[in-house]
Amino acid sequence: MRLRRQREEASDAGKWLEVTASMTGSLTFKDPVNLQINGQFDGTLDTKGNLSIGEKAQITATIRGERIVIGGTVTGQVSATTLVELLATAKVMGKVAGPRLIVHEGAILHGTLDMIGRLPETPQMSVEELARFLEVDVSTISQWAQEGRVPAQREGDQWRFDRKQIEAWVAQEKIR
Repeated sequence: MRLRRQREEASDAGKWLEVTASMTGSLTFKDPVNLQINGQFDGTLDTKGNLSIGEKAQITATIRGERIVIGGTVTGQVSATTLVELLATAKVMGKVAGPRLIVHEGAILHGTLDMIGRLPETPQMSVEELARFLEVDVSTISQWAQEGRVPAQREGDQWRFDRKQIEAWVAQEKIR
């Protein structure tokens, strides 16, 4: 019932992607998404937007997201930047972290709870900061961004660089 209401409330934010299959691996959503998992998932899940874990879902994962509502069984770490909600049918074994937690009567949390302020977003770097980090000219960074040679996002008329993506890109480039 609560999952249905959450889906209805979030319908203004777009459609829901529903996963009922058994999956293993890493799922990353860079743009906001409304995701509902009703099957099995093992691995790492990085989301933006709304994540619902259905009552029959069996999850063993490290989960990071904005708003996470759990109705099924989760083993691992759950970190939210906005809210974690444990429905009456939720069974969570592991670490839960976030600025807000709602626990419905009947929910089970066996592990640790960190009630922290808003989790920090991945640090963003400017062209100048990335140039200093990589020890190259600012014009080189701008050219690489325009050519798609370096992971970058355009914000208005400026390039922004996700520090984690840059570190992964640097490590991959060293291997080549």
